[in-house]
Amino acid sequence: MKAGRGTLPGVKTFVFSRALRPSDFPDVTIVADHIAETVAGLKAEPGKDIWLFGGGELFRSLLNAGLVDTVEVMVEPVLLGGGISLLPAPAQQTNLKLREYKIYKTGIVSLSYAVV
Repeated sequence: MKAGRGTLPGVKTFVFSRALRPSDFPDVTIVADHIAETVAGLKAEPGKDIWLFGGGELFRSLLNAGLVDTVEVMVEPVLLGGGISLLPAPAQQTNLKLREYKIYKTGIVSLSYAVV
């Protein structure tokens, strides 16, 4: 993330990091501790959805805390021999129900699951 970037008009941006300094990123809220409590507070506020991009360990911690309602996965037509896991070990089994899917002309498939 570069200073002065990473915000969208009308959208609150939170970055969960123990390394970044809030003074370097005045347009976003840097959260280093009490992550589950912060997300639970955001969920209690009126407004639209909360989106999480990246961070398999962060995702796992929020999923384990019961703070994830929907999982959206994009499948791109590229084969890799390795990469970052969606849920790093140790991951507990999570029951998902497919809500919708979309196939794009590029071959990308978007899958949206409800956490049950």
